[in-house]
Amino acid sequence: MKNWFLLGIILLISHKISAQKTTQKDSVILKNLPVVVADSAVLLGTDTLKIVKVDSTKFYPIPKKATKMALIPGMGQIYNRDYWKAPIVYLAVGGGLYVYFLNSLKYHDYLNAYKEFFDLDKSSSTYGQPKKSLIDSTVQVRVRNLLNTSSELLPATKDQAARGKNYWRRNRGFALIVTGLLYSLSIVEANVAAHLKTFDLSEDLTLRIEPKLQQPAMKTPTPGVRLVFNIK
Repeated sequence: MKNWFLLGIILLISHKISAQKTTQKDSVILKNLPVVVADSAVLLGTDTLKIVKVDSTKFYPIPKKATKMALIPGMGQIYNRDYWKAPIVYLAVGGGLYVYFLNSLKYHDYLNAYKEFFDLDKSSSTYGQPKKSLIDSTVQVRVRNLLNTSSELLPATKDQAARGKNYWRRNRGFALIVTGLLYSLSIVEANVAAHLKTFDLSEDLTLRIEPKLQQPAMKTPTPGVRLVFNIK
């Protein structure tokens, strides 16, 4: 009889102990539930910071639009409000075109003089061959200026006319390449400037001098200093 009584007491005590453990475990889980509140607070804080950084009064150019505007020389710089850059673009592209057309005029002048040494009459039997009467003689080369308002006549042999023709043709091609590069650079500059204007950097740039123990290329800790920029 005593054995049954002791067995009942042991079962009752073990049941209470297991109930207490379950209650404590459940209460611990309930205490860990409010984690969502911390996450929401972090999200709210991040969103608030992003909203504060936006300055609606400042001009932010669109890089894609600046690139399209730059197809017309100088317009991309004007769109970015870099007005002082527009005259530089005009001078660069305009100067390149000036050199191109000037070299083109002189090339055609020497080309026309070079053609005089050949028989260009299609009905002639010697079409395309050098004229025998001008083999050892010279012709007059009419060299014009850019606006074709004045010109001068220069004597030239066949070899001199050929050298002048080739010289001004090379200069014309080089001027065209340089003008194309300057035009392309103006487009790239407008795009890059528009991208740079979208970076909102604060004017509060501070510099601190701090001690530092570990130095580069030193096996043992060595005292020194370092410069720290603090961008806010």
